[in-house]
Amino acid sequence: MSQTSEHPYIETIRTYYRGCNSADVPLMLSTFTEDVVHYFVDHSAVQGAAQLANYWKKVAPRTQANWHLDHALVQEPEAVIEWSMRWTPAATGISEILRGSEWYLFREGRIAEIRSYHNNFYLQHPSNRELRDFDYVGRGYRV
Repeated sequence: MSQTSEHPYIETIRTYYRGCNSADVPLMLSTFTEDVVHYFVDHSAVQGAAQLANYWKKVAPRTQANWHLDHALVQEPEAVIEWSMRWTPAATGISEILRGSEWYLFREGRIAEIRSYHNNFYLQHPSNRELRDFDYVGRGYRV
């Protein structure tokens, strides 16, 4: 594996984040396969390009979320990144940084899958310790 900011996957992820940060649906759609799936630890997976772009268009402005890619590794057809998100939790109204990691699976240069891991203080619950709706058994993961 190698760290790179020049790899096309990393540029695609940066474009995806620009779309999320600006609620730009067409920009986000330009980065996805039609059947993209985004897995989360704190709620159900979002499936489909239009559904995912519209999800971020609705959710990101509510928390004033702004994502930044901090570190990346690529081993085709995957990329893994560390990210930071500046956001404002409703509970405090004070801007803070949340950090996490995401695994991306690419198909034909577009994002086909995102597996997002983070530990949000405001969403602490035992059910938030693994990806929701993810087929751990079918993918050969330990269960």
